[in-house]
Amino acid sequence: MNLPTAFDVPSAPQEKIPIITLSDVGVRYRLPSEKIPTLKEYVIRSLRGQVSHQTFWALQNINLEVYAGEVFGIIGPNGAGKSTLLKVVSRVLRPTKGRVRVVGKVAPLLELGAGFDYELTGRENIFLNGAILGFSKREMEKRVARIVEFAGLQDFIDAPLRTYSSGMVARLGFAVATDERPEILIVDEILSVGDTEFQTRSFERIQSFQAQGTTILLVTHDMGRVETMCQRAIFLSHGQIVAAGSASQVVDRYLGRIRQREEERLSESHGEDQPWRWGNRKIEITKVEFLDENGKPKNIFQTGDYFALRMEYEAHEAIDSPVFGMAIHHNDGTHITGPNTQFAGLNLGRVEGRGWVIYEVERLPLLAGLYHISVAVHNWTDNEMFDYHDRFYSFRVSNPSRVFHEKYGLISLRGNWNHVLDSIELPTTKKL
Repeated sequence: MNLPTAFDVPSAPQEKIPIITLSDVGVRYRLPSEKIPTLKEYVIRSLRGQVSHQTFWALQNINLEVYAGEVFGIIGPNGAGKSTLLKVVSRVLRPTKGRVRVVGKVAPLLELGAGFDYELTGRENIFLNGAILGFSKREMEKRVARIVEFAGLQDFIDAPLRTYSSGMVARLGFAVATDERPEILIVDEILSVGDTEFQTRSFERIQSFQAQGTTILLVTHDMGRVETMCQRAIFLSHGQIVAAGSASQVVDRYLGRIRQREEERLSESHGEDQPWRWGNRKIEITKVEFLDENGKPKNIFQTGDYFALRMEYEAHEAIDSPVFGMAIHHNDGTHITGPNTQFAGLNLGRVEGRGWVIYEVERLPLLAGLYHISVAVHNWTDNEMFDYHDRFYSFRVSNPSRVFHEKYGLISLRGNWNHVLDSIELPTTKKL
């Protein structure tokens, strides 16, 4: 089977031995159109022909090859089909159509603790889970001490599992599933389960498997981890592959889709009669938009970008020296700044009819976050409000970690760090 040319990237393993092959795979679910509370009622309605179903394709037209020793990322929004795809590769789920070929022993970390019996002790569940994974009792007897030590459950291993916290169950499940290095490791968001110590230990174990040549399928919402660990990746949406290629290319495509949708959400228009707006409207603010350096509307910026806010207005009568202003609030409510034309020494004179004003920032100092803008126009003495829109317009500052590293606080001072040794005479000027 030939993959899209985007898959032929330099970072892919040179051996090119596909150990996971999916050909035109599809998974279809048949769901009742209405919720039926009990199995008995479902059977009765079914016999009477009173149950209607809807068809839902969780996966469609999946063609994929994963090579030996590769770390392969699978990303996408919730409900995209990522977990279903992993279940197909793990042989937990049989596809409705297509072919799946997997060469090697698979350790699926789909749900830590799946298959545990909460009335049994931790020790008994080790043997139970080991049997599910295909190990004999003799093999598990050799491994049980090692598993308990890694899980850190020495004091609780003979207590019933129902007395464990969810983090303890996760530690035990991970320790059992990864005690022996598998040929293929399937990881579904388990790196976000448990306490910080467990996350670190589990990540280090997965890294050691990677170094020893284990093929890893990784599902995670941590895009930094995908770029760091994975050679290649796919972006799933609505059960189909939207993009495939190098990890960085696919992550960029995914983040671009997220930015596009947020742009659309942030730029949605709103109705007129809302509690966020007041004033006598002798001058009315008719349109507000954010612009990039090319004068094009934009709602997602990066720290240091050119930023402009443009207000269009209509004066329904002649007004002398109106003052236009704006305020920026962080999403947590913090008022960051509130410039206006009067503070800037700009007197607009007599205004009537239509026009617009613009506020420009050459290098936006705001750090990553969601920000809300208020706009207003009032008279010169600030005792008559013509039109006020309170925190109604929103934009986001989004800084990919590989582009801009500063992240604490609200603004970037764009300063420079210098290091001066004691043996060197300090400069006499203020500039180091």
